[in-house]
Amino acid sequence: QVQLVESGGGSVQAGGSLRLSCAVSTRTYSDYCMAWFRQPPGKEREGVAGIHSDGMTSYADSVKGRFTISKGNAKNTVYLEMNSLKPEDTAVYYCAAVFRCSFARVRWSTEYDYWGRGTQVTVSS
Repeated sequence: QVQLVESGGGSVQAGGSLRLSCAVSTRTYSDYCMAWFRQPPGKEREGVAGIHSDGMTSYADSVKGRFTISKGNAKNTVYLEMNSLKPEDTAVYYCAAVFRCSFARVRWSTEYDYWGRGTQVTVSS
């Protein structure tokens, strides 16, 4: 069973930055696709950023140029660097993992088998 634990959420003013981390408990970490999703209050969950097992990345249009997803080389950790944050980025952010995936669906929630519990990000204006 793969376990995911997110950290790094918090409150920040508009224009600020946060880095989310997701620790992944699996021995075959390099074979996993990883993604960050978010769910604003009263809205559906959205795929924010995904990274394929081969390193290719995909971003939602709403965060392109502001967010960066990356995998730690030495640690089983995936990061989401968030810059130029906006109030509309306020949401609970979830980390997700699946053993191998199609890059075309790397930001589809239905692709993912394992989920973290989420971390709150609040951006004030």
